[in-house]
Amino acid sequence: MLIFCVAISIFGMVLITIWTNTPPVGNENLSWRKPLVGFLFSFLCILGSLASLFPRTCSEAFHFSGERMSEKHNHTLNVSHHPDCEGFSAHVVRIKGQARCAACTGLLLGATMALVGAFFYFSGLLRIMNPQFLSFVGIIAVLLGFLQSKFRGYLRLISNSIFVLGALFCLVGVDQVSQSLANDLFTVMLIVFWIFTRIELSRWDHSRTCDNCEAPCTFGRKMGDDG
Repeated sequence: MLIFCVAISIFGMVLITIWTNTPPVGNENLSWRKPLVGFLFSFLCILGSLASLFPRTCSEAFHFSGERMSEKHNHTLNVSHHPDCEGFSAHVVRIKGQARCAACTGLLLGATMALVGAFFYFSGLLRIMNPQFLSFVGIIAVLLGFLQSKFRGYLRLISNSIFVLGALFCLVGVDQVSQSLANDLFTVMLIVFWIFTRIELSRWDHSRTCDNCEAPCTFGRKMGDDG
C-alpha cells in the first residue's frame, strides 16, 4: 500500500509539472472557479488544523492508545500524543517546557499560513508572476514533507509546515497556468491523496521506530501487528 501511495503521489507531481508548463488551450472564463477551489482548499486546511489541535484524537487513528503501553516501563502518552520514550524523542519539540508533536505543530503552522495565502490568491488580490517556478518549489516542499521522518525536532516541524505550503503552491501554479476547473479539482484531490500518503509514511516510521526498540513493552508489538 505504501509503495502504491508513493508512486501515485509522484505521478501526480509529474502531471502538475506538465500542466504548469503547458499553455492553456482556452480560458474557461468561469467566474466561480477560483472561489470554489479556494473554498475547497481552505476547508482542507481547516480540517487539518482541527486535527492538529486535537492530536490525541488523531493518535487513536494511529492506534496510539495509552492502554497498550506496558505498565512495567511506564510508557504513557505525553502531551505530544507520542509515547514518552527515547525512541520518539525526535518526534517532539519542547515549547515552554512542554513536549509537543513536531508534526502536528508544523502542520498547524503551515495550514494557518496556507489559509492566508489562499485567501489573497483565490480572492483575486494576488497574482503570481512565475507560477511554473512556484509549482516547482511546491513539489520540492511536498517531497520534504514526505521525508519528515529524516528530521528531528524543529526541522521536522518546519518540514511539515512547508508540506502544506507546498500543496498550496502547486494548486496556485496549476490554477494560474491551466485555468481549468478540472485540473484544479484533480489537484485538490491529489492534495488529499498526498495527505493520506504522508499519514502512511508516518505510520511506517512509527512502526519502524518500535521495531528497532529493544524495550519489552507491548506498544512496539502492537504497532508491528497493525503495520
